[in-house]
Formats: sequence, structure tokens, C-alpha cells
Amino acid sequence: MSTTESTKTRPEPAADSWQIGSLEWLAVVLVLLLLVRNRLAGWLSGPGLQTWTTVFVSVMVQAVPFLVFGVVLSAVIAVFVPRSFWARALPNHPALAVPAAGMAGVVLPGCECGSVPIAGSLIRRGVTPAAALAFLLAAPAINPIVLTATVIAFPGQPQMAVARGLASLVVAVAMGWLWLRLGKTEWIKLPHRPDLDDASKARAFWAACRHDVMHAGGFLVLGAAAAATINVVVPGAWLQKLADDPIVSILVLATLAVLLSICSEADAFVAASLTQFSLTSRLVFLVVGPMVDLKLISMQAGVFGRRFMVRFAPTTFVAAIVVGTAFGAVLL
Repeated sequence: MSTTESTKTRPEPAADSWQIGSLEWLAVVLVLLLLVRNRLAGWLSGPGLQTWTTVFVSVMVQAVPFLVFGVVLSAVIAVFVPRSFWARALPNHPALAVPAAGMAGVVLPGCECGSVPIAGSLIRRGVTPAAALAFLLAAPAINPIVLTATVIAFPGQPQMAVARGLASLVVAVAMGWLWLRLGKTEWIKLPHRPDLDDASKARAFWAACRHDVMHAGGFLVLGAAAAATINVVVPGAWLQKLADDPIVSILVLATLAVLLSICSEADAFVAASLTQFSLTSRLVFLVVGPMVDLKLISMQAGVFGRRFMVRFAPTTFVAAIVVGTAFGAVLL
């Protein structure tokens, strides 16, 4: 077929076709801001905005350093660590690789914000998703920094740190094994990233860093904004009334851990301040928080896809409540 003929067979774009782009969305936002400018001015001068800003900034300040750490480590894994390394480092059998990956969280101090891009990079390098997910859940909860902070936050109660470490590891391994049993490969859809194999090591490293910072960082901002909004909307007096019922208090603190989205290096001090709640309910708060919160849910959706997030996050939430409650009843 000649070039002229192939050109004639191509469909011509419709002359009247029109798509909404970023310029159109910006115009819509500007019009809406113009319409609500008077009410918006009142909101911006109120104490609610000050609280929202404080919470948002605090979440970002806590999370960004660990996000950067995770992004850099993810880039190192993607560029400098050969695929054959993971075949040697982890057991060949997937069921054994899951607890091994979970225990690896002990030697990699970091926040849950950093563990998400690391887990995505591990999957790209050929690690079985079940093992990568076990690492994702375990690393923010059982690393030495978090456990030391828990001991300091609960002086005279070392069993709190022990219960937190054991319960978190059990949840991580159980979720990894559950993925082996029920998980499907098509549920994980990693975002497209530039091909790093054909570039120099330095260029590939910075390309991976830029990609993950832009991708995971955007979802972190959304999660932090949602957490700040919840802090402003939910009245603090409600918590006092709900603390008396042992079952309700567990569910309340589990939900609060999701909504507050506190970094795992700081959540122990928040839990210690909630003295109206039982130790078991506060343990559940510490187990749920590093595994399921608003910023984590947003980041998981961005790194692994929405089909993964809507299955993995709720299941992890339930498992963390059940296991945390069981360890609290036995050890606390």
C-alpha cells in the first residue's frame, strides 16, 4: 500500500470534537472561587482553617522525609540492585519468602510513606507481590525507631512495644499469605515509568526519583488534606463519650488511626495521650495506623492501582483490628 493510500485510509479527526483539558478545569475552578469569594474569605480567617493548616503541615512535615527516603531507596533498588539479588536474598518458596520479607522491615527504619514506593520497586524487580506486601505492612511498624518510640511513650509498660511489634508482624505475614491464596496479578497495576535499563546509572537513578516523588507525593498531599479536614470536622467531645464501651472504643480508635494519618514514628505519643481509652484499644490504634490510613490509601491507589486498594486496604483494616485486639487481651 502506498503512502498516499495509507494516508487516505486514516480517520480524519472530527472538526467539532472538543475535550476538556487542564485549561478548561482551571477556568471552572476560577469561576467557582469567584462565586464563593465572600464565604471563602470568612473561612480563611476562622480558627478552623488554622487548625486545618496546622494538621496538614504537621502530617506533611512528618511524612515527607520518610517519603524521600523511601523514594531514594526505591530508586537504588530499581537501578543498582540486580534482579538476581532477590532470588538469592529471599527463599524460593513464596510462602517462606513472605515472613522473610516481613522480618526485613526490622532493618529498614522508615515510615509507611516510604514503604509504598519501596514495595512497588520490589515487585518491579521480580519479588513476589505477597512478599513485597508483607514488607510494606511490616516495615513501618516493627522497625527499631518505631518500637523505641513506643517504649518511650509508654514508660513502665514495655509490653506495649512487644505487643505492637508481634501483632504488626502477624498481620503483615497473614496478609502476605492471604495474597498468595486469593490475590490476583491483574489487581496490581503499577504506573508506567520510563525504561531505566537503557540509560546510564546516574540518569536512571534521577529519573526514578523524579517519577516516584511526583507520583507518590501527589497522593500524599491528597491524603494529608483529607486527614486535616477530618480533624476539623469531627468534634473532640465525641471521643470521650465513646471510650467507655470496650468494643466501641476499639472500633473508634481503629477508625481514628485511619483518619488522623499520623506517621508511625509519632503515633505512639498520640496513643499515650488518649488516656480515656483502654490499653487494648490504643494498641489497635498503633497496629492499624501504619498499615491503613488516608494518605496510605491514597498512595496505594496511586502506586498499585484502585482495584488493588479497594481490596487490600479494607482487608488489612479488619485483620489489624482482630489481631491487635487478640494480642491486647493476652499481653495487656
